[in-house]
Amino acid sequence: MKFLLTFFFLFLSTSVFADSCISGDCVNGYGTYVWDDGTKYVGEFRNKKFEGLGTYTFASGAKYVGEYKNGVPNVQGTYTYPDGAKYVGEYKNGVREGLGTYTFADGAIYIGEFRNGVNEGLGTFTFADGENYVGEFKNGVQHGNGTYTYADGFIENGIWKNGELVTPN
Repeated sequence: MKFLLTFFFLFLSTSVFADSCISGDCVNGYGTYVWDDGTKYVGEFRNKKFEGLGTYTFASGAKYVGEYKNGVPNVQGTYTYPDGAKYVGEYKNGVREGLGTYTFADGAIYIGEFRNGVNEGLGTFTFADGENYVGEFKNGVQHGNGTYTYADGFIENGIWKNGELVTPN
């Protein structure tokens, strides 16, 4: 959640320009805007806000490439983290919302639904060791009907609550 608030704040704060437009039209058009810390946005602007397609590269090395609406990521985009993790999917008001794929730095992958920035709804989580869970998630953990397959082939199927199997089938 802390990441989401930081991510959202960074995008909102960049719509009040403090540094400089180095090329193009950063008011109503296509331009390049650079901040003193090395952060850079290249893309479309409307009323001095990010609007349309653009690429935002953070000083940390993180990068968002995708669509913006009213200064924040919206609709579809790709966010790459400095550690190599990556999210490709839908956004709503700067937050992961809808369908997406999150690839973790260790190689684990979640493919499914996101709500309020976390995996929630139907999805598949494949761990780096090959184990996987297919089913329902709530607040980022197994919650609801699902099947967990271990690396050795053992399968647990049933109702999960807060990441634990509570009612086996």
